Amino acid sequence: MAHYDVPVKPPPATPAHAATLVLLRDRPAGGFDVLLMQRHRASKFAAGDFVFPGGKIEPDDAPADAATWCAGLDRQDMSRMLGTAHAPETALAYWIGAIRETFEEVGILLARGTRWPDPTRVETYRRACHSDKQAFWTMLRTEGLTLATDRLVYFAHWITPEESPLRFDTRFFAAEAPAGQEATVDGKEVIAVRWLSPREAIDAAARGEISLRNPTVRNLMLLEGAPSAAAALGRLAGRSVETIRPRVLEVGGVRRVLMPGDPGYY
Repeated sequence: MAHYDVPVKPPPATPAHAATLVLLRDRPAGGFDVLLMQRHRASKFAAGDFVFPGGKIEPDDAPADAATWCAGLDRQDMSRMLGTAHAPETALAYWIGAIRETFEEVGILLARGTRWPDPTRVETYRRACHSDKQAFWTMLRTEGLTLATDRLVYFAHWITPEESPLRFDTRFFAAEAPAGQEATVDGKEVIAVRWLSPREAIDAAARGEISLRNPTVRNLMLLEGAPSAAAALGRLAGRSVETIRPRVLEVGGVRRVLMPGDPGYY
């Protein structure tokens, strides 16, 4: 009797911890825009897509004195919001990582200081962060800045499907963009930035003008219809955050994305 080897399905890739920041900005005539940045077309993940600023949580995002440079939120509260898997010391890293990644990628820094550093010096710190994450902390300590962690609203949690070879366990935050700061590309990972209302972004994707990932669309839908940035943040504040992990299936050569609750989901 012939024996056949049955292919063994490899285990899913372990998702890297990540944080994303949705920046909102009021329009003069009413309504608000959301900042979207286009990732480089050679990126390993979301190549060419328009996404919110964000990225992986780094070991340097949680130094021993991190809380000294953060405003407002208690680490115990942060741990409770994220869930029991994250100790207070590591929970803070998500708020910090969201701010740091946004600064690196689009040049917007959510921080406070009695004396704001010269823009040229800030840009020098930004460039340095691309190769050394410690440069971010050098900037805070040297310039006497405090991260505006109290301005971030935690509102969503997505995990990349198990079928994907590159996965992220991402926490989504939102905040109003600070006045007087403009988003700029980083010359490395980001090739374009756009401010669009949630509906404009969704419609542009439907017309094929921009490419949006499923989590981006779903989170834009949470913001849609609010009359202002403050109202949108108020809508997100305190909402029950459930973990969303889509499933990707190919049926007859057609790719299907299943969400929790859909027929055929796990």
